[in-house]
Amino acid sequence: MSLSDYIQQFLTYLATQRRYSPRTIDTYGKSLDKFLACTGEGAPLAAFSETGIKAFVWDLKMKQKLAPTSICEHLAALKSFGKYMVRSKILEKNPAESIPMPKRPKRLVNVLGQKDLAEEKFPEIENPTLQQARARILLELIYGSGLRISECQMLTWDRIDTSAKLVRVLGKGNKERIVPLTESFIERIANFKQMEAEAGHLPTAAGYVFLSEDGKPFGLRTLRNDIQHLLREIGWEGKASPHVLRHSFATHLLENGAEIMSVKEMLGHSNISTT
Repeated sequence: MSLSDYIQQFLTYLATQRRYSPRTIDTYGKSLDKFLACTGEGAPLAAFSETGIKAFVWDLKMKQKLAPTSICEHLAALKSFGKYMVRSKILEKNPAESIPMPKRPKRLVNVLGQKDLAEEKFPEIENPTLQQARARILLELIYGSGLRISECQMLTWDRIDTSAKLVRVLGKGNKERIVPLTESFIERIANFKQMEAEAGHLPTAAGYVFLSEDGKPFGLRTLRNDIQHLLREIGWEGKASPHVLRHSFATHLLENGAEIMSVKEMLGHSNISTT
């Protein structure tokens, strides 16, 4: 089999086994096609080597004059393809693994460290107020599942599946994605729903999770304030916002070995450069 054949196997795997979106698979395919163009038509599997990948990165940088973010996108596809080849026992080692990502612009948002968000930082409150309970649920959705604050605001109860531990998120452009829920969220959500009902918010199956007394979802300012108060309580002195939590979610996943395309899918980004 040629390198092209193995790449087609990989793209089929992403579609059928990993269930990546068509847009993501198309992004991978274009990056791998670029690599094939550098190796030559009908190149053997041996062309997928550390030397070949280095030459490809050099070509992207020096000849095609691509920005670091674009080079990272192509290299991420090669790294993921290499992981697949190792998992499939076709290769013993991923030749792209040791290739460093190009330096990108400095991070625009400071993120909390994993120690900052450790479980012990959030002691259980014996009789939490509804605001305190709401803030903790928001934390689980944003830092635990990567939701945007606007996605939390418009989240309805029928989109939460506690038995499957999944939530269907309606993101930008009305694009739906399915992401896992944390154990901590599962443990807390039933009690939060009861507290909402006792406060007169009358949750219904298709009703909003963060429902105010007037039957409308809480405003974004209220939900942002919930997160700000929570982060200040644990001693975070940086910018205390939902966006910082979402950045922390993505950063910690990547630091712990998650593939960048998987993180992209969870965040609901349409372009990997954003991720």
